[in-house]
This record gives sequence, structure tokens and C-alpha cells, in this order.
Amino acid sequence: MHGRVLAAVALGGLLGGTARYGLALAFPTPAGSFPLTTFAVNVSGAFLLALLLVYLVEVRQRAGYARPFAAVGFLGSYTTYSTWMFDTDRLLGGGDHTLALLNVLGSLLAGLAATVLGLAVGRRVTARPGGPHRFRSRFRRMP
Repeated sequence: MHGRVLAAVALGGLLGGTARYGLALAFPTPAGSFPLTTFAVNVSGAFLLALLLVYLVEVRQRAGYARPFAAVGFLGSYTTYSTWMFDTDRLLGGGDHTLALLNVLGSLLAGLAATVLGLAVGRRVTARPGGPHRFRSRFRRMP
């Protein structure tokens, strides 16, 4: 792997992980309650990643270090599968099966919805008059 790309991923990861950790400290989840901070971080990250990828892949087409830094590094460490599953295990261990199920299914559905919305918003914004009119898309277009 090229050293500069690795450095971009590492710097993005440092910043994204720090942002997520800061939010977890600022908005802690009390025992036995829905992990709203993790949920909000993961859903917002899905939305931001979709917006970013529309711009980098469909509009700009040459991302340089932006994709490794922002998509892989920052948003990859900002969002977190491990904390999501840890929160789910904590809920299951506390006997909160309904909240655990809501955490798993709600996060999946909200993350998918945020991704679809991010792609749609990104495409609408970039297709405005005066903006780029042609895309070389690697993603399926929204109707």
C-alpha cells in the first residue's frame, strides 16, 4: 500500500474515532437504555458516506486522498460495528431483549434509509442547473 494513502487512512481514522469517542463521552448511554449515541453516529455516518461517495465517485471521479482519508479513515472509524454489537450484547445480558432487537433492526433499517437518502440528496444537489450534468456512476441511480 502506498505510504501516503496509508497515512491518509490513519489520520482520518484518528479523527473519526476521536469524534465518535467524544460523542460517547458527551452523551453516555445509561445501563438498560437504548444506545442512542451509537445509533445516531452510525446512521449519520451512513448518510455522510453516501453524500461523500456521490461527490467523489460520480462527480469528481478522481478523489486523490479524499476517499482514503474521509470515507475509509474518518467515516470508517466514526461509525462502528463493534460498539453497535457491544451495545446489543449489553442489552441482551441485562434481559432487555426488545431493546436489543430494536437496536439491531432499527440500526439496519435506519442505516439503509440514511444511505438511500444520502445518495438521493447528493445526486439532486449535484444535478442542479450549473452543476455537473453527467455522471459516470458506479452506483444504481435513484428513479
